[in-house]
Amino acid sequence: MRFVNDLKKYWAYAKQSAKADLKSEVASSYLNWLWWVLDPLLFMMVYTFIATVVFNGREQYFPIFVLIGLTMWNFFDKTVLGSVRIVKSNHAIVSKVYVPKFILVIQKMLVNGFKMLISFVLIVLLMVAFKVPITYRVLYVIPLLIVLVVITFALGNLMLHFGVFVEDLYNVMKVVLKLTFYMTGIFFSIASRVPAPYNQLLLKFNPIAFVINSSRRCMIYAESPDLRLLLLWGVVGVILSVAALNIVYKYENSYVKVI
Repeated sequence: MRFVNDLKKYWAYAKQSAKADLKSEVASSYLNWLWWVLDPLLFMMVYTFIATVVFNGREQYFPIFVLIGLTMWNFFDKTVLGSVRIVKSNHAIVSKVYVPKFILVIQKMLVNGFKMLISFVLIVLLMVAFKVPITYRVLYVIPLLIVLVVITFALGNLMLHFGVFVEDLYNVMKVVLKLTFYMTGIFFSIASRVPAPYNQLLLKFNPIAFVINSSRRCMIYAESPDLRLLLLWGVVGVILSVAALNIVYKYENSYVKVI
């Protein structure tokens, strides 16, 4: 109930802070908000070239395949890595007024979620351009996104907490996330490129790989995700979120003293 009440009370702050961050990102740019469109498109082109020309990738609808992976990965990666130093970067605020620290993670998720929404609009346009058959299974992307958000929220709060006390955590997480990037199959298919049984291990025990692979299956190939695994990761995400919130609530009063 404390979480729910704090979320209602500080939601307006998180939303306005996210808007301010988005405006400041493009304030000095000549292309302004167009960078939010060009950024995923340019990276999609780079990874498509690398995977098709260098690694001989042959997945159907490959540009869409890559863009789905990049879209979901960027939301997860930027939120989790950005949460490591989020208390220190908001020192001027948290040292003067009380703000539930998880709200800082929510604000970061709103910024990256807006960018993810733009990328999904591009994905839909590409699906129309490539004449991808669309079935009712595309609706499975909604619970998949919910699981992605819950897991990202949980890990973001854990990074927020430990980032206050462990100075080198940011550098460690950069390496860990880079390794996770290659273990998630952003520009290749884990199921076909990674030999068994390692491919199934990655898809089952890496929740981001599972979410991305399942989203591709339901959006591009009209297949259903593994609903039992989807439910399992949803439950794990909720449990991790509750545990992370308890840790943050317990120690948040000491954060200002540490930083």
